[in-house]
Amino acid sequence: MATSGTGILSSAGVGSGLDVTTLVSTLMSAEQAPLKALATQQSSYNARLSAYGTVKNALSSFQNTVKSLSDTSKLQAVTTMLLDSSVVSASGGAGAVPGTYSIEVTQLAQAQKLVAAGQASDKTAIGPGVLTFDFGSTSGSTFTGNGQASKSVTIDSTNNTLAGVRDAINAAGIGISATIVNDGSNSPYRLSLANSQTGATNSMKITVGDGSGAAGSSSALAALLTHDPAGSQQLTQTMAAQNATLKVDGIAVSKASNTITDAVSGVTLTLQKTNAGSPTSLSVAYNTASVTSSVQAFVNGYNSLTATLKNLSAYNQATKTGAALNGDSLVRTIQSQLRGIVTGVVSNGSSGLTRLNQVGVSFQKDGTLALDATKLQSAINTQFNQLSNLFAATGSATDAQLTYASSTSATKPGSYAVSVSQMATQGSWLGQSLGSNPISITAGSNDSLQVTLDSIQATITLAPGSYSASALAATVQARINGTPAFSNLGSAITASISSNSALSLLSTRYGSGSNISLSGSAASALLGGSGGVSASTSTGLDMQGTLNGQTVSNSGQYLTGATGDAAEGLKVNILGGGTGSRGNVRYTQGFAYQIDQLAASLLSDTGLFASRTDSVNQALKRLTNATTREQARLTTVQASYQKQFSNLDTIMSKMNSTSNYLSQQLTALAKSGGIA
Repeated sequence: MATSGTGILSSAGVGSGLDVTTLVSTLMSAEQAPLKALATQQSSYNARLSAYGTVKNALSSFQNTVKSLSDTSKLQAVTTMLLDSSVVSASGGAGAVPGTYSIEVTQLAQAQKLVAAGQASDKTAIGPGVLTFDFGSTSGSTFTGNGQASKSVTIDSTNNTLAGVRDAINAAGIGISATIVNDGSNSPYRLSLANSQTGATNSMKITVGDGSGAAGSSSALAALLTHDPAGSQQLTQTMAAQNATLKVDGIAVSKASNTITDAVSGVTLTLQKTNAGSPTSLSVAYNTASVTSSVQAFVNGYNSLTATLKNLSAYNQATKTGAALNGDSLVRTIQSQLRGIVTGVVSNGSSGLTRLNQVGVSFQKDGTLALDATKLQSAINTQFNQLSNLFAATGSATDAQLTYASSTSATKPGSYAVSVSQMATQGSWLGQSLGSNPISITAGSNDSLQVTLDSIQATITLAPGSYSASALAATVQARINGTPAFSNLGSAITASISSNSALSLLSTRYGSGSNISLSGSAASALLGGSGGVSASTSTGLDMQGTLNGQTVSNSGQYLTGATGDAAEGLKVNILGGGTGSRGNVRYTQGFAYQIDQLAASLLSDTGLFASRTDSVNQALKRLTNATTREQARLTTVQASYQKQFSNLDTIMSKMNSTSNYLSQQLTALAKSGGIA
């Protein structure tokens, strides 16, 4: 910008006495009026941009507040209290029913521990081999696998000492902890193995092979660590795998873990010690303090946001000036839409709570919200389970085997009829009768199985041995479910023996993507019957039906509302039952959910804030360009004024010199008498 302080205006006239600096400065001050107007506009736009940022932050903060009220698990939280917390601790969640329960713990769950025979040294080589750990339940001399995959540890020349075996097992990460205990005897070093999994179905079976798949090796390693409940048992059991046993209100309960999530609905119990004969009391109550705090935060958040909007859009009558967003339609839009939601009604709600004033939230004369704590507490005491409908997006079905799964921003509140024309099914595989004779699996002969499960392919190897039909089913299930190619993608099977002694495999997944096929050398052993027998396979079927009278998309056990329909995006899970009309699914959107959606829309990349911010930035860009052009013009004008007045100063200086000369000459002539 050109100003009167630049070097070009630093001196007055060179000889005429003309004040060039003042003249140019005065003229430039008038010329700068357009530049000052541009600066004023820039300042105004920058203030608006800053104000938009303030409103965005306030709206985002309020959005975070309402999210806690749109979370049904937080609205249905409970508190627990125990008479003797040294016996059991407890925590509550959604679905818990208030009441008092009697808890008597008669046995804690524990993991199996095995100890090997003592060795003279833990540094002496024992011998190589492959340790294979299987897990299951033991009854007498019978071991039945629990479906968990076998785990293997290779012992070779680098780790074939007792200490090496310990380190190899621990490094394998298979859920087995190995330690060496020195008992002080002549052969003091004893390897101790502890399973990390508690429960009666988590006993260990340890097979020692020679690395080629052959079992029953006569190596020193096999003589030390083989542990087969149905055969050789070289290790001593120091602690048996057992379930936790307890009584809840006198009802006997047995669980594999000391952390129990399904004995008392919605409550997690952690058993710590037994109290047989002396039951303790567990009290479960609604967490009303959490709900009250969340509703109060909602009121405070609304008031804070509206105060920000009011301050940034105010007009000061005394100074006749408006705030940065005075008259801005964005503020009016937010104020109007927020108030419309808060004063509205939750439509299609199945509960008696449809308005915020029913839980003590109401407007004051100054436009702020206030909470009547007494009224809220009354609603909590009498309608606690209905609070989630008032604040969150929820769904409920008239059919007990239908559940609301999810919805999208496109889903409209309403009650939608569900009709099923085809139930979802699972992919299956069924062989022929295996008969009553043991099935023999031989390493390198018929132990390889190529499995396609839910269109995912992998190869598994069955451990060699002689199997009953049920043992073979358990082994196949364990090997398949323990294969990362399947488990990492959530695919699994259940294996069983049918009424005619045939192996039956069923995918746990529903729908058209569910399928099972087997091939490879082990397939014939699983098929049963004579040569040439083939398995019966079936690919799963997707659920078929209508939602709100519209044919909808389907996947597995789900129906999802059709695009363009009021039920668009509504996802319903149909767990069982039959075809035909299945009642209605009622979908509601509570106040917190509606505000969250409004905020998300306003704050999105295509929302009003983005549009307004972009508009202001474009205006600022134009002003910057105009300012640059105006500054260039002023520089030119200033140079022109300076040149003109400098030239004038020079001319006037010359004229003054001429005048002075003439005056001097005339004076001289007068003195010499040359002039009468």
